[in-house]
Amino acid sequence: MTTFIPVNEPWLDGNERKYLNECLDTGWISSEGPFVRKFEELFAARVGRKHGIAVCNGSAALDAAVAALGVGPGDEVILPTFTIISCAAAIVRAGAIPVVVDCDLQTWNMEVREIEAKITSKTKAIMVVHIYGLPVDMEPIVALSLKYGLKIIEDAAEAHGLYYKGKSCGSFGDISTFSFYPNKLVTTGEGGMVLTDDDDLAARCRSLRNLCFQAKRRFVHEELGWNFRMSNVQAALGVAQLERLDEFVVRKKRMGKHYMELLSGIPGIRLPLHETKYAENIYWVYGIVLGDEIPFDAKEAMKRFAQHQIGTRPFFWPIHEQPVFRKMGLFEDVSCPVAERIARRGFYIPSGVGLTDEQMKRVAEIAIRILR
Repeated sequence: MTTFIPVNEPWLDGNERKYLNECLDTGWISSEGPFVRKFEELFAARVGRKHGIAVCNGSAALDAAVAALGVGPGDEVILPTFTIISCAAAIVRAGAIPVVVDCDLQTWNMEVREIEAKITSKTKAIMVVHIYGLPVDMEPIVALSLKYGLKIIEDAAEAHGLYYKGKSCGSFGDISTFSFYPNKLVTTGEGGMVLTDDDDLAARCRSLRNLCFQAKRRFVHEELGWNFRMSNVQAALGVAQLERLDEFVVRKKRMGKHYMELLSGIPGIRLPLHETKYAENIYWVYGIVLGDEIPFDAKEAMKRFAQHQIGTRPFFWPIHEQPVFRKMGLFEDVSCPVAERIARRGFYIPSGVGLTDEQMKRVAEIAIRILR
């Protein structure tokens, strides 16, 4: 029987077991354990930020970031329509209004040239999301933020070890967020982190993640927060994974190059860019966009891969087409043709850091059979 190839499989053969056993041996399994602070400090240092605030997942990191910046009712936040729903959900939950821009056909990142036209007197922030292994072109966005006095929320959930013009992704925002879900280069199973250089924002995020307990009157609350804490067990995994991030990035780049060699002969498909003028792709996932020459869409392609025991995932569904937001009356008459197209024609193939060369070869062979 053919063995199933999952879309992602993490590598957990470093110090993960050693550090987890340390948690068990010492009894420190809650958010009070020493690995939490260690992970915060190491990860912040890696990205070049002053403060790291570990939380329970990347979506929680976005909620905390939006709240810490004081985004609220009547405010507008500009973001890409081609992203995970967590980004818009954090804005909507704060009572603010998400304003979307389309994505670039080649990089799949937000179309920076559309942003300025969407800025109004109500705009409070730009939420940047680095997509699938290439960063957003940050210099124009930083310039816009300075010109109009806007905050930058930088979602670098998919950008571990990714650089923009030699500077770490996650170091550009007034506040930045990461996810440590199992498909990320650094995983804690579930987990996230908020990064910032601003002392006040950091203190605010620490309070919000911890139910807004007060130092002197713990159970008397002046405002509402969340229990977004990361456990010592999760952080122990994170420390072990972070030790190998450079190794993982090198491996992912090599995998991306190998897939390019294996798949470049298939007509009618668009593969990820290897690089742009400002960054080299780390191939967080390896995406494929079907051209019009292919007589079926991504849904059918994924079905055919599944018949050969190969896991795939669809591309993000555009924010402006999400039924939950349409029911709220958002995004009426909004059109983002590039995002709409790649959402229907795009998907990604197995590309986790644990994927072997033999598995990649089999995936490519099936891709050629299906797509040719």
